[in-house]
Amino acid sequence: MIRSLAVLPFLFQCAFAQGIDYAKIEFLTDRIAPNLYMLSGSAGADPGHEDAAGGRVGILAGPDGIFMVDSQYAQVTDKLVAAIRKISPQPIRFFTNTHVHVDHTGGNANFAKMGAVLIAREELRDELLHPPGRAASGNPAATNTDSARLPMITYGMGDPVRIFMNGETVELIPVRAAHTGGDTMVRFRKADAIMIGDFYRNYGYPFIDTANGGTLKGALEAIDQTILLAGPDTKLIPGHGTLINRNDLVPYRAMIVDVQSKVSQMIKDGKSLPQVLAAHLTATYDAKVPGGLLPAGAAGTSADRFVSMVYSELNKAGK
Repeated sequence: MIRSLAVLPFLFQCAFAQGIDYAKIEFLTDRIAPNLYMLSGSAGADPGHEDAAGGRVGILAGPDGIFMVDSQYAQVTDKLVAAIRKISPQPIRFFTNTHVHVDHTGGNANFAKMGAVLIAREELRDELLHPPGRAASGNPAATNTDSARLPMITYGMGDPVRIFMNGETVELIPVRAAHTGGDTMVRFRKADAIMIGDFYRNYGYPFIDTANGGTLKGALEAIDQTILLAGPDTKLIPGHGTLINRNDLVPYRAMIVDVQSKVSQMIKDGKSLPQVLAAHLTATYDAKVPGGLLPAGAAGTSADRFVSMVYSELNKAGK
């Protein structure tokens, strides 16, 4: 049972990657600060992210060139570049990845070949080199062997990597294994904004990619770390979903801990995964979580996928 649960994130990515209508994806631009912009794919084209196709892209623009966060799907690079050119004609000099998933890293090779330098976690580089399901042709990450997709500069856990561009201090803040094993938060100090990646999401339930090193414990630590980093007016920008502030993280964390506690008790009572899923442990929250009961690939609904991952981690820890 644990082995089958470990491949659920891989099956989820494969199923939805095959159903994306890339031709329908357009980019919408939100201005966060005078020289900081967020680009989001249009809704309804990506079954895995119904609210906005692919991951959110950050653009810091100015005379020093462009610093970019995440590269979206490879199939929409031309559209993404066109959206960036509406912001600035300057070259894209550096970019980073918040984590390994293809909706955030798929365009890496395309942007690297334009001359941009990719800076990312050591763990993320390893995840790109050794993705789950490499032998399965349905996994776009597994079949991509272009070396240009890999970070040229890497870093591990420790102090933030700081980049000084366009009057801004950008901090690449490593996060202990959370959504994946190679997560990074990207902080723009002057703009008072933090791109937090996917350990938080407000469309669907939390997604912990255990196949790529993610852990529930790490996700909770990342939430705590973000609450400490953020000020009362800091804009927190998830990889998917609406912008939030630190106060929004409190009930989110409480929900995770509550479901974790309930699953833990059912495991102690000897319940199997089907029995845990049948108990509908997220029922209290379903009406408050947009997309929480929508399909999430082989795992069932987003709620089922979340509960299955909690069960897998707790059950494994008890062995």
